Amino acid sequence: MSTMPTTMEVVHPGPIATFQDLGRHGVMGLGIPVSGALDERSHRLANRLVGNPETHPTVEATLGGLAVRFSGPVVVAVTGADVDVFVGDRQEAINCVLRVPRGTTLRLGAPRSGLRSYVAVSGLFSLPTLFDSSSTDLLSGLGPEPLQAGDRIDLRRPDPGAVNPAAISFAPVSVPTSHVICLVHPGPRRDWLTQSAWETLVSQEFCVSPRSNRIGVRLEGPTLERRRHEELRSEGLITGAIQVPGDGRPVVFMHDHPTTGGYPVIGLVRAEDLHLMGQLAPGDTVAFRPA
Repeated sequence: MSTMPTTMEVVHPGPIATFQDLGRHGVMGLGIPVSGALDERSHRLANRLVGNPETHPTVEATLGGLAVRFSGPVVVAVTGADVDVFVGDRQEAINCVLRVPRGTTLRLGAPRSGLRSYVAVSGLFSLPTLFDSSSTDLLSGLGPEPLQAGDRIDLRRPDPGAVNPAAISFAPVSVPTSHVICLVHPGPRRDWLTQSAWETLVSQEFCVSPRSNRIGVRLEGPTLERRRHEELRSEGLITGAIQVPGDGRPVVFMHDHPTTGGYPVIGLVRAEDLHLMGQLAPGDTVAFRPA
């Protein structure tokens, strides 16, 4: 006799919540961004805690507020931003294994620090894939739509014994902070900006603009002066590129960035530091130092 699949019902999506995995690789030549979890470390940790492969999608919830209800008992983990987690009326912690009974709502509060939470559920969300990924790309609209109240997503059950809470019940990791230091490499168009622009980039502090999103982290503060003012032909971009538009205010391109751009790239954020950029909320600050 067949059994009904467990479903996750979205009670409230919060400001924005999307499905993200490790992204689409090898297709930027087609104009398709990588996408995927902005804080990849937290995404991987959430999956490990519930016994999933790290490639499985998680829910990336920005600024908390997510509430989801499950039609059957599930094992979940919440990582990333420092938020209050509620299973029904019971308050729980982040970075640990949580058991959610059938019909119970999992709810996230507003972050005290950090920006994005990652919710993993033991098993696999039944989602469409494109180029081996179920990530939502907000720039092109590829992948599943952002979550909306009333959405129901089926869950494929995990293999029996996939989760061993006694071995991985809690992960002692640090929570995001409101100020980070990221290492940067010189970019391919550093010579299009003045030497003082580079010195400013790697010595001053910048503030995250409210206009930031999954496409790019826009920075406010000191402006970076261009040495050359002619038009630059569009050229390829990669995640972590620090582009300087005409107003001199740098933009750090994140996972949903366009694959080409026509402003000079002064630097590249070290790949190992991108998860820090992915947790910066508006008003947080970042300092860059030479790699």
